[in-house]
Amino acid sequence: MGWMFNSTLYPTFFLLVGIPGLENELKWISPSFCIFYLLALLGNITLLVVFSASSGLHKPMFILLSILAFNDILLSTSIAPKMLCIFWFNARLISFDACLFQMFFIHSFTSIESGLLLAMAFDRYIAIYQPLRYGSTMTNNLIGKLVIMLLVRAAGVVGPFLIMIKRFPAFKTNIIEHSYCEHMAVVKLAAADIRINSAYGLFAAFSILGVDLLFILISYGMIFRAVFSLPSKDSRLRALNTCTPHICVFLSLYILAFFSFLSHRYGKRIPPYIHIILSDLYLLVPPMLNPLVYGMKTKQIREQFWKVLCRYQGTSLP
Repeated sequence: MGWMFNSTLYPTFFLLVGIPGLENELKWISPSFCIFYLLALLGNITLLVVFSASSGLHKPMFILLSILAFNDILLSTSIAPKMLCIFWFNARLISFDACLFQMFFIHSFTSIESGLLLAMAFDRYIAIYQPLRYGSTMTNNLIGKLVIMLLVRAAGVVGPFLIMIKRFPAFKTNIIEHSYCEHMAVVKLAAADIRINSAYGLFAAFSILGVDLLFILISYGMIFRAVFSLPSKDSRLRALNTCTPHICVFLSLYILAFFSFLSHRYGKRIPPYIHIILSDLYLLVPPMLNPLVYGMKTKQIREQFWKVLCRYQGTSLP
């Protein structure tokens, strides 16, 4: 079928394997990935509709949530449609440039996701630890500057991935043993020294996700310190009930992300299908859970959701 080519040539397309070793089980696995994607779309689009229709939610905390919801839609869409086409229709072909674009968007949206989670942790820190300064600190102007910084950071760190791959003189094969165009999955195909690319990939991962995770943990450490100093036991339990799901969600992103980055380099004994499935999940599960954990668990959002729903149904709340 012409899937392989001479290593002295440059590929015009790649072929994505999907999940190596589980080709015959994809019909049982793919519905779960489809459900994750549909739930992510439904939850995040619902949040955006509620935010846009409710003037009472046009506040810094909810603006950050709406940006996170929009980024989650883009992040999950950058991987799920092509992945499902591979699983269902064996549509493995992807052009060289389309592969690089997918790589850029996946890693960029992941970087922005991480930055938004850090911003939300900082927002909660200010709200709980320094409530009197919240209004003067968390402003819409600050959020606008933050979004610009996250976009510049993503483009500045992820952009060199594309340039460095374009500089490879040739590739050993054009078959990518992955469900999507991940940086190291493509780099490992090159018929060249990839040590610089591997080192830069680790630098990018730890300078973005690693630094963000460190400051998120510091923020939540300060939040828990403030929570445990509250005199009321009920207040402490409510605060812990709010923060604990947040921690579980962002840890699922960071743990699976670092597992993916490191297993490409040092996980030779890990079965490929385990690596690929976990790599897929870290891009699909957080976008699915974020609307529930950050959105519908918040009382103001639940109230506005029912108001918007009743408005569209032509009824009113009792």
